[in-house]
Amino acid sequence: MNPAKMKILVIDDESNHAEAMAEILERVGYQVTVATSGENGILTLGAEKFDVVVTDLKMTPITGMDVLAHIKNEIPDTEVLLVSGHGSVEQAVEAIKMGAANYMTKPLKVEEVRERVKEVCEQIERKRLGATPATSERKTQFVIEDDSASFPEFIGESPQLKKICSLIKKVAPTPATVLVTGANGTGKELVARAIHRESPRRDHPFVALNCGAMSEAILESELFGHVRGAFTGAVAAREGRFEYADNGTIFLDEIGDMPLSLQVKLLRVVQEREIVRVGANEAKQVNVRIIAATNRVLEDEIKQGTFREDLYYRLKVVHIQMPELKDRREDIPLLARHFLKEANRAFGRNVQDIDAQAMQQLVNFEWPGNVRQLKNVIETMVVLSAADTLIYEDIPDDVRGENPAGQALLPMNVFDGLSLSSVENYMIRHYLTRFEGNRAKVAQALGVSERTLYRKLKEFGLN
Repeated sequence: MNPAKMKILVIDDESNHAEAMAEILERVGYQVTVATSGENGILTLGAEKFDVVVTDLKMTPITGMDVLAHIKNEIPDTEVLLVSGHGSVEQAVEAIKMGAANYMTKPLKVEEVRERVKEVCEQIERKRLGATPATSERKTQFVIEDDSASFPEFIGESPQLKKICSLIKKVAPTPATVLVTGANGTGKELVARAIHRESPRRDHPFVALNCGAMSEAILESELFGHVRGAFTGAVAAREGRFEYADNGTIFLDEIGDMPLSLQVKLLRVVQEREIVRVGANEAKQVNVRIIAATNRVLEDEIKQGTFREDLYYRLKVVHIQMPELKDRREDIPLLARHFLKEANRAFGRNVQDIDAQAMQQLVNFEWPGNVRQLKNVIETMVVLSAADTLIYEDIPDDVRGENPAGQALLPMNVFDGLSLSSVENYMIRHYLTRFEGNRAKVAQALGVSERTLYRKLKEFGLN
């Protein structure tokens, strides 16, 4: 690896630290540019291409995490090293989850800085030479029709997942507005990001905003921007998320929580592709693709008068419904092993596998928090396990529970007055319907052998 071929941007709002870092790297041959604020760093990234960005974490108003998010959204081929004088495991894990290559804490040691940067540059060089991931990792990717259309963020082989990937591939090249619905933790934002990445807008901003996380006044300013003096504290004009996302994609999460008064203004943006800043009179044209998401049933919200029907149909040009994890159980082993690898990297562990009993429990559990909950459970198991294989006893109590099959227990009074034979008949019918007649899955869910299930099917005359 030739350092002279690598361009590095150092971002730190303490200029003496930035210059010291630059000197450390320049002495071994790297091409180094310095920016003394997060804002200047992002502007520099817009004007010039860099291989690696070394950024301080604790800056204001634009932090190192903001810089990282910008890079991963806009120029994902650029690698990021985060530096902080206030390091913690939590920050390190969050940064790595967001795509940081590594994380260093102050006071920095010269050799450590050079070694970390060298590791990242060697990784970049390997990618450029066409190194491919290990076969075991490639198996977790689902490829549609040809190798050029992969969606590595979607792990699994279930029919539901294949249908979603097919929809993404079809809708991404178009300008169509998309509505993504589904329970929390099912991956709605992953769908939005995949659509943006596969679209002609991929080189422009992807901007995400949670519409349920702020007050009405703040949300309006965040969406549309404001002029100076528009309200108390508006000491300067500010562009909103729609303006910032111009020519790109805006992802409006929890759209079902948006106040009705703002729904009217959003409808105008969808129809006319123009916004008006808070306190302004003139409209501005914006060229933005809108992807909205919600865990609410918007048809019910319309009936209750909390969501506009006209906006609903404007947003629902293409509808993608995300399945719950319990409805694609065949994907759980692949997901669990994928999250195991991620957790190993994040926490510096080397756990090799998940044993059969533990995996059976993970497959059988109902997962009310869906994929997000499964990921958190695997991370917890990796952190607390002392062995190189995760076992049943490593599973958190709330997931392991007292029910060996991991099923959500029904209240006893549901079966009052029924014989044991009738209860068995009911449960077998329930799981036959749920798993579309797949006997192996039914037996697994009931905690019996396939031979026992076959005998019961004959006994009850079920086919």
